[in-house]
Amino acid sequence: MKIKYELEYTLNTSPSFLYARLSTPEGLSEWFADNVNLKRGLYNFIWEGAEQEASVVQKKINKFIRFHWEEDENQEHYFEFRIHTDELTGDVALLITDFAEEDEKDDAIDLWDTQISELKHAIGL
Repeated sequence: MKIKYELEYTLNTSPSFLYARLSTPEGLSEWFADNVNLKRGLYNFIWEGAEQEASVVQKKINKFIRFHWEEDENQEHYFEFRIHTDELTGDVALLITDFAEEDEKDDAIDLWDTQISELKHAIGL
């Protein structure tokens, strides 16, 4: 059974600049996957020749985007990128919500840490 977990990363960039990296095939190709295509409303993610399709479940420009993997039969499972701006400091945080099998959660978090390092590199942090 998959469990939900959330991660938070502080990124020194504007919400609109960050949102473009989270919601467009070009932006996602910079850090999340080797290549990303958008066809008929489905995002096609490619890693070392393996492909996975995801649909956008919900989104709000410069705030969040939620994807659902097409192969996951449980409609309650998703992965989400949410942008939070601290009203006092102006710091921008990326909140990631995802699901993983309990015994795979640590590996999934390590993977996100690696991906976010790639994202920071891609946006010049």
